[in-house]
Amino acid sequence: MKIEPFKVELWMNEHEDKAIYNTGETCVDSIGMDELFEIAGLDKQETLNELTQKRLTYGHIFGNPKFKKGIASLYETIQEEDITTTHGAIGANHLVLYSLVEPEDEVVAVLPTYQQLYSIPASFRATVKQHVLTPENNFLPDLTELKKQVSQKTKVIIINNPNNPSGSLMDREMLTEIVAIAREVDAYILSDETYRGLTQADIESPSIADLYEKGISVSSMSKVWSLAGLRLGWIATKNQEALQQCLLHRDHNTISCGMIDEELAAIALLNKDKLLARSQKIIRENLKILDEWVAKEPHISYVKPQAGTVTLLYYDFDRSSRELCLDLIDNHGLLFTPGDCFEFENCVRIGYGCRTEELIAGLNKFSEYLAKI
Repeated sequence: MKIEPFKVELWMNEHEDKAIYNTGETCVDSIGMDELFEIAGLDKQETLNELTQKRLTYGHIFGNPKFKKGIASLYETIQEEDITTTHGAIGANHLVLYSLVEPEDEVVAVLPTYQQLYSIPASFRATVKQHVLTPENNFLPDLTELKKQVSQKTKVIIINNPNNPSGSLMDREMLTEIVAIAREVDAYILSDETYRGLTQADIESPSIADLYEKGISVSSMSKVWSLAGLRLGWIATKNQEALQQCLLHRDHNTISCGMIDEELAAIALLNKDKLLARSQKIIRENLKILDEWVAKEPHISYVKPQAGTVTLLYYDFDRSSRELCLDLIDNHGLLFTPGDCFEFENCVRIGYGCRTEELIAGLNKFSEYLAKI
C-alpha cells in the first residue's frame, strides 16, 4: 500500500542526533526514573526491587488497570473500560484510522497538523479534505468553512488540540460547535490531544471524548508527562462501536504494551498534578523568553501559542524553509523543523519545552545567524 513519506519524522531521524542546540524537540524536558521516583515520593531501591521481581509476561492485554485508572482521571466522563493502551499516540492514531476509515470514505482533517492524520486515510484511498488553518485566524478553524466541507459522506473529522505545530487551542465553545457540525452528518471526531493540559494560562483544556458521543481522544505519556521513552499512548472514547472496532484491529498489531512501561506510567499518572505543574512551569517560563526574543528580532514574527510546546516562527527573507533549516543544522548545529514538513512555507517549527538554558543558547545562535541576513 502506497503512503506519502512522513516528512517530519524523516527530518528528525536524519538530523536530531547532529543537534548541538536541540530546539526541535517537542516533549517537555524529559525525566529519568530517578526523578520520577523522587517526584512520586518513592523509595528508589524498594520500587526497583518490586519491578525486578515481576515475571516478564505479556501483562495486561488491554492495559494495566492502574495505568488505565490514571488515564481515566485525566477526563471528566471517561471510565477505565472506555480506554485501550497503545504504543504511543502515533500507534493510537494509526489504530483509530486503520479501524474506521475505508476506501471511498471521506475525512476532513485540519492542516497544519501531524502528517499521519491525513496521510494514513489517504493511503486507504479515502477522500481527504484539508481544512487549512491560517495565522490570520490564529490557526483556529473557520467554522463556516468547516460546515461547508463536511457532507453525508464524511466519516471522520480530524482535529489536533492543542495544535502541532502552531500551538493554537480550541476552547470548549469552539469544540461544542464542531461537535454540532459532526453530529449533523453522524461523523466521528478524532482529536489528537497529545499536548492537552500544557496551557499558558490556568484555563481548561477540554477533551472531545467528554463532549461528544462519537468523540475519540488520543494521547500519550510523551509530551506532557516527559516520558516519551515509555512509548505509551491510548485511545479513549465512550463510543463502544468505535472502541470495539479498534480492539478488533488491535489484535492484528498489538498483543499488549510493555508491562514495566505501564507500571512506570501508572506511577506518573498517580502523581499527575506534580508532573503537570513541572511541565507548565517549564513551558510558561520558556515562552516568556521566546516571546521577548521574537519582539527583538526584526526578521521574525509569530502567532503567540496558547498551549503545547511548539510554535511556528515566520521569517521575512526569501529562502525555503528546508534550505534554511539544513544550513542551520549542518553549519551551526541548530535544529528547527522546516515549515514544509507541515505543507507551510516561510516558517520553521521551534520546540520550547526543552531545558531553559538550551532554549536561550539556541535563540542566541539563531540571532547571530539572522544578524548576517
